Amino acid sequence: MQTQKILVALTVLVSLSLASCASSKLLADTSTDTIKNTSWSLVSLPNQSLAPNTLITLNVDNDKITGTDGCNRYNALYVLNEDTLNINKNIATTMMACPEPIMQQAASYTGALAQTTSYKIEGSQLILLDTEGKPLATFNRQRLELSGTSWRVTNINNGKQAVASLINGSTVTLDFGSDGKLNGFAGCNKYMSSYKVTGKSINIKPAAATRKMCGEPAGIMDQETQFLNALATVVTYRLDGNRLELRTADNALAVMLISH
Repeated sequence: MQTQKILVALTVLVSLSLASCASSKLLADTSTDTIKNTSWSLVSLPNQSLAPNTLITLNVDNDKITGTDGCNRYNALYVLNEDTLNINKNIATTMMACPEPIMQQAASYTGALAQTTSYKIEGSQLILLDTEGKPLATFNRQRLELSGTSWRVTNINNGKQAVASLINGSTVTLDFGSDGKLNGFAGCNKYMSSYKVTGKSINIKPAAATRKMCGEPAGIMDQETQFLNALATVVTYRLDGNRLELRTADNALAVMLISH
């Protein structure tokens, strides 16, 4: 009888230990997953005022971070392990030049990323922390919904393995209705369609357009055709602050837009 009691006690202790481990693992997994597949916009750097009319963003994908540092696009690999976050110090950026205050701000920001060792999420804010737990950068969560948003096209995949800027003097717009309808101005004609979003995937039905002919600016009708063709190839999207990327199944850029 004494042996049976000891066995029962041991069984209870083992069960409690396993439950505790499972609970700890669940908490660790939860903290790990909270930052993945999220998007943020910077609101503060310690002891530094942000330059006016600049946008700094942070997008956390499954294997890398991307965004804009206020001047250039950047990306870097990262390692996430429970409550630790280590961003590879080799942060790749584009090479566009901006006014010196913005370049200095960009350097401060990427420097903060390189020093990050952990993070915390408080409400709708993300805070990156250094080895001593001091804040390096604070972000607000970005809106990821397309419904009810309006955009102006800046670049179009012309179907010739190139992404081109719009013709000078032309305007192309795109509006995502809250009712699943999509419409806008293609440069000469108005167009309309419908869309459905599932996660980061988007299905856009073939667009119908009015049939007006325009002679100016030169090449506008070809650009309009290229835009509508590019729109039909879109299967995924990414919101990055005031910028929207519509991409194809092989992740090629189809249409680039900014909010208006």
